[in-house]
Amino acid sequence: MAKSFEEFEVHQKGVLLTKQIFKLLNQSSVDKEYGFKDQLKRAVISITNNIAEGSEYNSNKQFIRFLKIAKGSCAEVRNMLILGRELDFYSFDETQESIILSIEISQNISNFIKYLSSKLEINK
Repeated sequence: MAKSFEEFEVHQKGVLLTKQIFKLLNQSSVDKEYGFKDQLKRAVISITNNIAEGSEYNSNKQFIRFLKIAKGSCAEVRNMLILGRELDFYSFDETQESIILSIEISQNISNFIKYLSSKLEINK
């Protein structure tokens, strides 16, 4: 039986990143920045949602497509954190752990895509 998305380490790391981001967003420094806050929430949630959705298609080609979207969302989260620092919403220390984790998740997704792509090549 194929793995469920909850079993993928990259999904578990995405859940951890989501928890970190939501904790960061609970700070009063962004209370009035509704658009910024909402965009960061939607981007971080998109990571795990796309991993979950893509895994359910039972098609490596479709899964790769959704993993690429999740990878893009990782970059968006990282960019939003950098912007948040530049706009003095957060300090370097408050964002650094999440930035590092988003890079790690992005690398994990790249490796997952390579793995699934190699399976597509074998089945041709």
